[in-house]
Amino acid sequence: MKKKKNILFICKYNRFRSRVAEAYFNKINKNKLINVKSAGIIKGFLPLDKAQVRTAKSYGIFIKGKPKSVSSKMLSETDEIIIVANDVPKGIFKFKNRYIQKIHVWKVPDVLRGNDILGDKKIIEIIMKKVEGLIKELKKLKRTNPR
Repeated sequence: MKKKKNILFICKYNRFRSRVAEAYFNKINKNKLINVKSAGIIKGFLPLDKAQVRTAKSYGIFIKGKPKSVSSKMLSETDEIIIVANDVPKGIFKFKNRYIQKIHVWKVPDVLRGNDILGDKKIIEIIMKKVEGLIKELKKLKRTNPR
């Protein structure tokens, strides 16, 4: 039996960037052995921004629910972390000078408040390209590392 690979998308509050990455990955991924979740490093109390939700929906990306903050349980179940943010330091995932998982940093900028729809679209398009590249990379790894 093949083991599932668990990937965690992280941004600051889990209100937009990591949520878009999770939803888009789930939309286009065909490999059922890869499970993804998203979370923020800071517990967000604000609801999702309605303009961002609408903009994501225009791309066929549906984000809903309350923002989640990363937990030790989530980290213990994760094989790889993808930081979908330019404002989350990679070093917070170090323990005794070692990273606790494989970490990728995409450095996707946050948008400024004020419902900048053009900015939101650009962010979504950046994330979509990154997710598509990730899926291609995972397919290559699967071919070169058959179990």
